[in-house]
Amino acid sequence: MDWTRGHPIGHGSSAAVSVAKARCSDDVFAVKSVELSQSQLLQKEQTILSELSSPFIVSYKGYDVTRENNTVMFNLMMEYMSDGTLTDEIRKQGGQINESLIGYYTKQILQGVEYLHSRGVVHCDIKGHNILLGKTGAKIADFGCARRVDQAERDAAASAQPIGGTPMFMAPEVARGEEQGFAADIWGLGCTIIEMATGGSPWTNVTNSASLLYKIAFSGQSPQIPKFLSLQAKDFLSKCLRRDPRERWTAKELLKHPFLEETSNSNQDFVTSSPTSILDQDIWNSVEETETMDFCSLQTVSSMHSALQRVRELGLNSGEPKWRWDDQSWITLRRSSE
Repeated sequence: MDWTRGHPIGHGSSAAVSVAKARCSDDVFAVKSVELSQSQLLQKEQTILSELSSPFIVSYKGYDVTRENNTVMFNLMMEYMSDGTLTDEIRKQGGQINESLIGYYTKQILQGVEYLHSRGVVHCDIKGHNILLGKTGAKIADFGCARRVDQAERDAAASAQPIGGTPMFMAPEVARGEEQGFAADIWGLGCTIIEMATGGSPWTNVTNSASLLYKIAFSGQSPQIPKFLSLQAKDFLSKCLRRDPRERWTAKELLKHPFLEETSNSNQDFVTSSPTSILDQDIWNSVEETETMDFCSLQTVSSMHSALQRVRELGLNSGEPKWRWDDQSWITLRRSSE
């Protein structure tokens, strides 16, 4: 497919995302690009995304290799979601989404999570930044941290594979380096619901990534459930945020919860209310918004000493985000074979 690159719509630590369009049809899509020599993680993402097909997962469009300004690039093409991220939407709504809309998005995210788990895939980084919005609602995106869980691991989900994700949304067992299975995605969903409800961090009064990870791993606490939510919403969150992964409800179980049973997937307009509770956001910009950490060189651990060391290492890996939106002229690409 011949295509041209448009303006950038996102930039992370390992790859840039741009709008693109096909020359022959003018179809618009998103393209995630990185230098070919540094594309191992993006190629892994391409492999996983190419095997998925769900209305609740961003669609795979293909991949290719191009030469741009004497640099060989690996490009992953995906569905373009015109309304941006869920985090963008929260900010547009003044920092809080009303409960009806929270239920609407939560059901779609959970249907995507249930599909992934049925295919043996753990996303490992469920959060507002990785949920994209469009005409049909919410879809899960960014499979850079995703991993497969073998059939034999599906109960305990412990393995020697390296783990990753965003500290603010990590489950306790992940922060301790013990396991990263299906239950970790459910914890991330719970944190994302708090993000939607409050516009703030699921964890407060934390000054840096290392102390945050220590608190998640060893404090025995769970994120505070907003008091202004309905009883059904609170109960739903309590099922997502149980510290013991064996006690967390599965995606299939949560889809039958009363909080979601009345929620329709039909696209509809909602009017959000004014914020009634904004949690402390001082750490929101400095910790949660940090780019997803690259933990690929860190292996799972078992001893308390190793876990403490792991928390220190994770804290040292965080960096500042480089998300930006700006207009740039379209750039015509030449394939590496030209």
